[in-house]
Amino acid sequence: MNRTPEKYFIGIDIGTGSTKAIGMNLTGAMVANSQVYYSSKNLSPGYSEQDPEMIWEAFKNCVVQLIEKIKYPPVSISFSSAMHGLIAVNEENRPVSNLITWADTRSEKIAEQIRKSKEAKSIYRATGTPIHPMTPLCKIIWLRKNEPAIFKKTYKFISIKEYIWFRLFGVYEIDYSIASATGLFDIKKLRWNKASLKLCGITTAHLSDPKPTNFIRKNAEDSIVNTLSISSETSFCIGASDGCLANLGSYAMEKGSAALTIGTSGAVRIANPKPVYNYAEMTFNYLLDDKTFICGGPVNNGGNIVQWLLGSFLKIEKPSDEDYDQLFKRIDAVDAGSKGLLFLPYLYGERAPVWDGRASGVFMGIQPSHTQDYFLRATLEGICYSMNEVVQIVEKSTQKIDKLIVSGGLIRSKVWMQILSDITGKKLYVIETQDSSAVGAALLSMKTMKMIKSYSSLKPAVSQIVKPDFKNHKRHEANYAVFKTLYPALKDSMHRINEK
Repeated sequence: MNRTPEKYFIGIDIGTGSTKAIGMNLTGAMVANSQVYYSSKNLSPGYSEQDPEMIWEAFKNCVVQLIEKIKYPPVSISFSSAMHGLIAVNEENRPVSNLITWADTRSEKIAEQIRKSKEAKSIYRATGTPIHPMTPLCKIIWLRKNEPAIFKKTYKFISIKEYIWFRLFGVYEIDYSIASATGLFDIKKLRWNKASLKLCGITTAHLSDPKPTNFIRKNAEDSIVNTLSISSETSFCIGASDGCLANLGSYAMEKGSAALTIGTSGAVRIANPKPVYNYAEMTFNYLLDDKTFICGGPVNNGGNIVQWLLGSFLKIEKPSDEDYDQLFKRIDAVDAGSKGLLFLPYLYGERAPVWDGRASGVFMGIQPSHTQDYFLRATLEGICYSMNEVVQIVEKSTQKIDKLIVSGGLIRSKVWMQILSDITGKKLYVIETQDSSAVGAALLSMKTMKMIKSYSSLKPAVSQIVKPDFKNHKRHEANYAVFKTLYPALKDSMHRINEK
């Protein structure tokens, strides 16, 4: 007797370094996964670009590989994607620019000019988006001023998700979540913000049609059905941004809990029924759905600093798992607080809390007794001090955070998690998911299609809890008090050095 195939749902996360897909069944179990890697181009200092066609191919391959493992098509495919990217396309619907990623800082001076303008606060409050070169707001102005030929040719300014969505359905549509991270979208009125568009010199005709994050399309063309090995009945859910869906996929949706991610970069995010405004530190406010904002702060410097340590300090260009293990063993052998050696981890500029693309890294308090291992530990502590600063800003603007639900590369290191717990003085909770953003995308479509009653109905058990050592926490409090003074004291010097 033939068994009816088990229903499953694909959540796909279109990231900066790869596209990842997971298949989830109705019990919340992962039935398969796939991942396709790609790289960025850094053509000039501050530039970060990718080929949209390369990511379209990665998307197709990721879906096909996953379906090949399961042997039959999914009920739905739901999207997560990186925020803040920008592609200019012409009237023939072809890109006239590469994808300019979130990491691109070429429009830093434009962001500074906007922050000094009289419109700055009102734009921030309307859009909920920090004024920073990562945003399409600043990128479009940069193109208008520096690439007028491209600007003039542009029919639509879109994100990578919109590019893929157009390739699937031939329409330009954007979900409220990705739109809410552009600096161009009014997060209360749910429409494009006139003041932002005026600054850019564009109209709503240059942008896609905004849709709720649970918006679904069906009936993909036969060519797409065949290419992706799906069924003509397979639904596509437009989904949300990777940050919002990471909260959903790591089940950090309750009051008093926050999602803390450290991958290449990092972020602290809470779910809240309304926006949380803090202009000085520019907390972000991105839409997950009609009842939920994901609020918090992102940092540029996380796992990329660990890679820098291995490459520049230890001269290991292609580190193995053993190299990472050895690094953390050396760090663990050094006492908490690194004998007063501090590291300001702004190697790649910084977003929260300083929002300064010209910020740089600093070692402070160097003594003759500080060996290489102290520098290694101080660097990791610096990343965690920076994350703690964002945690405290989010707490100050909202409510006390009792639980940090952690994800990203840091969960592979007990040493790193212990340092973070000791510095924040908070318990860390690890909920094992293969990719929280992709899981969140799958959950969103499952609830939209009424396959589950609530997101929490599929919540897995906590796999690990890390508790702070309060003796170490005391040591860190003294260091942290000094750490917070470093950037304000050194900001002008950083800018003068970076002008050279």
